[in-house]
Amino acid sequence: MDNICSIVREQESQYTNGTTTISKYVDFNMYETINTIDAYINSVHLSGSADAIGREKPFFNIVIAARNIWFRATDIDRKDIKLTSTKSNQVILTLVANILLKNWMKKANFGAFLNDWGRGLATYGSYVVKFVEKDGDLFCNCIPWNRLISDVIDFESNVKIEILEFTPAQLRKKKDYDQEALENLLSATQSRKQIGGQNKDNKDNYIKLYEVHGELPLSLITDKESDDEIYVQQMHVVSFVKGDYDRSARTYAYDDYTLYKGKEKKDPYFITHLIKEDGRALSIGSVENLFQAQWMTNHSMKLQKDVLDLASLMIMQTADGTYAGRNVLEDLITGNILVHADNSPITQVNNQHDITQIVTFGQLWQSQGRELNGISEAMATGEVKAGAAWRQTEALLQESHSLFEVMKENKGLAIEEMLRNYIIPFLKTKMDTSDEITAILEDNDLAQFDSMYVPNEAIRRDNKQVIDTVLSGQVAQNMDRNMLEQDVRQELSTLGNQRYIRPSDIPDKTWKELMKDFEWEPDINIKDEAMDTQAVLTTLSTTLQTIARNPMVLQDPTAKTLFNKILETTGQISPVEIPVSKPQLQMSPAMVAAGQKTPTQ
Repeated sequence: MDNICSIVREQESQYTNGTTTISKYVDFNMYETINTIDAYINSVHLSGSADAIGREKPFFNIVIAARNIWFRATDIDRKDIKLTSTKSNQVILTLVANILLKNWMKKANFGAFLNDWGRGLATYGSYVVKFVEKDGDLFCNCIPWNRLISDVIDFESNVKIEILEFTPAQLRKKKDYDQEALENLLSATQSRKQIGGQNKDNKDNYIKLYEVHGELPLSLITDKESDDEIYVQQMHVVSFVKGDYDRSARTYAYDDYTLYKGKEKKDPYFITHLIKEDGRALSIGSVENLFQAQWMTNHSMKLQKDVLDLASLMIMQTADGTYAGRNVLEDLITGNILVHADNSPITQVNNQHDITQIVTFGQLWQSQGRELNGISEAMATGEVKAGAAWRQTEALLQESHSLFEVMKENKGLAIEEMLRNYIIPFLKTKMDTSDEITAILEDNDLAQFDSMYVPNEAIRRDNKQVIDTVLSGQVAQNMDRNMLEQDVRQELSTLGNQRYIRPSDIPDKTWKELMKDFEWEPDINIKDEAMDTQAVLTTLSTTLQTIARNPMVLQDPTAKTLFNKILETTGQISPVEIPVSKPQLQMSPAMVAAGQKTPTQ
């Protein structure tokens, strides 16, 4: 390929026309698969909306309900994402990182991104996300499959091409594009098109661009032959206009335009899967699982409609030869008078049919579709089967959700990779400062922060008092540490849940220095939303009653171990969130009479 536009044309042609052989009997056409998914989601027949004689075909959609169940069962919200420290010296840094992460997720509208991403994953099984830094901010977007051209087997290691469409006014605002090439391109406006060349609409003032990312020869940037063997990650924005057919070359001529080219630090595209499939970049989602079931359901519904349409007609017959070749039904509709010969009466044709077998046939395919997608009847209908015990239904629901737990775990691993490779490194670039960070902490974080801050602040104040006393020429004495800690707590109580955090007492020490390699230090936890709320509340209520009856139960090691295990199993509260009260010595009457002080006096 002599230039980047030739690479784009070749990649687009291979993507739209090529079929991959996965095994001897299995072929895979990613382009056709994606278009079929889009058609079924929008209740569109691949063979047209009417049959051979012009009758409308019904589309009994079963894929949308399955997609929605997958979407709900694997949903993750931004509140479910949290960093936890793995080292004692990383507790405060992890707390700071959580603060920054929450602020960024709110600013970047990460909650809406998670919803779009989850819906796309449920639909296609795989979805591509894109992280781009612009004007000092990190943006994350979901890229629809109908805007991407990629390798159908190995997405990560090959070139990715995203199709963009802009009006001339929008393009002129992009000052980082080659302005001379841009003006030449603007004279070749064209209508918006799908991958493959089909027009999206009748608007003709849109310019189609290709944004190319991948490891390519450096010569595509430098135009030097000596750089042909050097491969670097790079980005190009190009467009081309189809010209006349060249008979000698047996191909069309093209006018190529390069609007932008340059190196980039990393590939902005990241592909995610619910369950990854070998031999193909696109996994199998809820809709593709139902390709056959959806087709056969539509087929059975069409048969039912034809039978009902036929049964609703009054069809007449007669032996009168004058009616040969005439459409009696049309005569009846238009009101023509029927005249027939003597002894040739008009009688009604029995056109009633039993459609029970057709209905059963369609129901079998719908049932198989639910089984393929791991959806029980209770999940699909929201109703308990007549005569079935609730415990049996609950067990079936739990078994069905086990598949979605695997999918949700894979989503959590994908979010972890996003955080480590894109989000946390970006947040660290914003931490080249020693400024204080202020945040409103949750109760658990607040207790954790104060438990570390209060003793250290008391020690710092004690040391400062000793140093000041020595420098003034007096004899230094240590202050009562308990009194100092009490003073610190009293000061913090006026702040409520708000705290101010600095990287260190050294003015030139920055957060960025402290957070070196931090993205690989903490654990990234994704809370599971698929829980039995009633069971959790019952467990926590029983736990509260146990503590109320016997507050000293946590002092016994065996009881504490069992107690913590119960809390961990609920998944809604951590044992470390429950403070353990210290036992207090009880004063006996003899000690009181002797005038002894309690340990707290």
